[in-house]
Amino acid sequence: MQRISIKQDATSRNRFHAATRLCLWASIAVLLASAPDAQAQDIEPRSYSNAPVGINFLIAGYAYTRGGVAFDTALPVSNPKLKTDNAVLAYARVLDLWGQSAKASVIVPYTWLSGSAERADNTVERDVNGFGEPTFRLSVNLLGAPALNLKQFQQYKQDLIVGASLRVTAPWGQYDSSKLVNITTNRWTFKPEIGLSKALGRWTLEGALAATLFTDNTNFFNGQTRSQDPLYAIQGHLIYSFPKGVWASLDATYFTGGRTKLDNKLNADLQQNWRVGGTLAFPVDRHNSIKLYASSGVSARTGNDYDLVGIALQHRWGDGL
Repeated sequence: MQRISIKQDATSRNRFHAATRLCLWASIAVLLASAPDAQAQDIEPRSYSNAPVGINFLIAGYAYTRGGVAFDTALPVSNPKLKTDNAVLAYARVLDLWGQSAKASVIVPYTWLSGSAERADNTVERDVNGFGEPTFRLSVNLLGAPALNLKQFQQYKQDLIVGASLRVTAPWGQYDSSKLVNITTNRWTFKPEIGLSKALGRWTLEGALAATLFTDNTNFFNGQTRSQDPLYAIQGHLIYSFPKGVWASLDATYFTGGRTKLDNKLNADLQQNWRVGGTLAFPVDRHNSIKLYASSGVSARTGNDYDLVGIALQHRWGDGL
């Protein structure tokens, strides 16, 4: 009887450790959805992956960009030679919404920007730092990712997930209307999105469609009113899962639209831009994980041809972990 009891205890421990590894593997996806790439059109693999309800995440990240205008790809400048250093702090929590798993997050960036660009044959130089636009995001999985606690999550296996999200950015960061180049755009943005994720063994195929909607900036450069058409985006990911919770992905996004007006005068700045990138994510221990990522503009009609590299560190707690 004693041997049976010891064997059962070992089996229980093994199941618990397996569930913990699975939870950690899934929770790295929350890091990706909660620590943006410090750019207007970020590329986010595993945005709709399932994770146990009640888990909390604290994320600290850093991203570096050089080249184009990462925060506003329709800014009326040419030949941009800008670089940014971006610190990101974020909090996220996995929720139960109507029996389906959901994630709520808030992200606060701080940016150091320096460099130059050209406008009307004049060189514009800028050296500034300050808070970027805070971002609030709510996503809910509509199919294939039920709300589960840690014990229930042990038995979960992904097939097809369908999810939707809404991201809102607020105009609460650094802004100076006497300067053309700023860290924020002084307007609200709303980004509804729908995504699919299909698991095929160790491979996962993902895709998402989104539209970014902009309110007017009534205090643009020298007091002008700037409006912008919706920006439409499609992104795709090819993901491979290695043992022990490590995974990597190839990422791509295309976005179009987003023409702007200054005081109702339409500008010739239609966006038709491609970006590609890669992501590597791995656990450090039971409570911590790391994400490394990079992307670059490969075809840009507007100022989207910048390079980006970043790292994010995640700490998680809750639900008895």
